[in-house]
Amino acid sequence: MRRTCIAVLGMVALSLAPARAIEWTQFETAVRGYPVMRDAGGRRIADGTFVQTIGKDGLHVEITYTGGGKTIVETIVMQQRPELSQRAWGWREVKDGKPIRSFEVNLVTGAATASKVEDNGEMKRWSDTLDVEQGRTFAGFGFTMACKALRERLIKGETVELKAVGFTPSPKVVTVALSHAGRETLRMSGRAIAGDHFVVHPQVPAIAKLFVKVPDAHIWLTTPPAGFLRYEGALAEPSDQIIRIDLLPGEPSEAATPIATSGKR
Repeated sequence: MRRTCIAVLGMVALSLAPARAIEWTQFETAVRGYPVMRDAGGRRIADGTFVQTIGKDGLHVEITYTGGGKTIVETIVMQQRPELSQRAWGWREVKDGKPIRSFEVNLVTGAATASKVEDNGEMKRWSDTLDVEQGRTFAGFGFTMACKALRERLIKGETVELKAVGFTPSPKVVTVALSHAGRETLRMSGRAIAGDHFVVHPQVPAIAKLFVKVPDAHIWLTTPPAGFLRYEGALAEPSDQIIRIDLLPGEPSEAATPIATSGKR
């Protein structure tokens, strides 16, 4: 009995061990791309423009999607040295020139704000100071950067626990488990491309699941050198439609299929 207790305590201690810093062995530079946003079935919803630049305060990414009378702008700021960490995330959605909703979080201070037009047409606002751990807390496209940095650990079978900032629409922090789901073939723009599939799984407490369903997010990266290939998950809030974002804008866009050697590099 005593040995069992010691073993259990040892497992608990291991699970609560301090998280390792996310080492960043590559250095991102200026990039421009033209992704496309689709619904879960692959139908085009909006055209995107991806702009990545280097600023004095870090790596800046701005992704703009336009379609159906809407414009969505997502922004992130990442610090690349000495380790990878996200400093900020923002999301703005406008329809026919009028603001619909916006989310913003400072991942250094934890200050977070949200605004959303209610069914009655009035804009409602929320604000909070979240308990964030810099270098372990990410939001939006920041998780693609985290997958790049953690790729080697993940494909070896490690599951990495991180924190995610989400909006319901009030700001929240949730623990997520980041893991590798295998190597798959993705068909887009008339091509079959091999990619590594990563899953961001929210670890929502059982009681909270009775009130809100938080879907997994799926990220595919190209085989090394790792780069963004596809994202599938909720648009912004957990209750939003599931969307797909492809690196290549051409038709058609199909679901990913496992490769026979899935999980091998």
